[in-house]
Amino acid sequence: MKNLIQILSLILICLGISTYATGQQYELNPEIQERMKQLSFLEGKWEGSGWRLAQDQKKYTFNQTEDVSFQLSGTHLQIEGMGISDGKVVHHAIAMISPTKDENRFEFASYLQSGQKGNFKAEMKEGKFYWYPNEQVRYIITLNEKGQWFEIGEYNMGDRWFQFFEMTLDKVE
Repeated sequence: MKNLIQILSLILICLGISTYATGQQYELNPEIQERMKQLSFLEGKWEGSGWRLAQDQKKYTFNQTEDVSFQLSGTHLQIEGMGISDGKVVHHAIAMISPTKDENRFEFASYLQSGQKGNFKAEMKEGKFYWYPNEQVRYIITLNEKGQWFEIGEYNMGDRWFQFFEMTLDKVE
């Protein structure tokens, strides 16, 4: 009788595990994979430098790396960026970009070394990737004529955009 209870318990455990495992189906979504390909120009390892204007209106320079790769069978794009100035890490972030239901729009989930995080709007417009940390700020990433990652950050001044950030990176891998 004791053996019968042990056998029945083992069968129930195995059924529970197999039910759980089949509940997470592994089906690729070719439509999402295809939509994400428009971001493939960002893929790779990048190094370079940039500058930013601080609140004191002084320009500060930094060296930057970006490590960009597709994840989850090409349905998400992961970006890890690190900026160093005067030997100190001044920026370290990870972002995960995923498509929304709209054709050229994405969700930009960002995580900073400070513990801050957020989900932001992003979109492809005219071959450029835009992301918006808020309604007044936008970052625009494109490849310049030399094939370099060229990114600017701008602040909305009402009737015009004011640039406060620029970064140019070379692809190293």
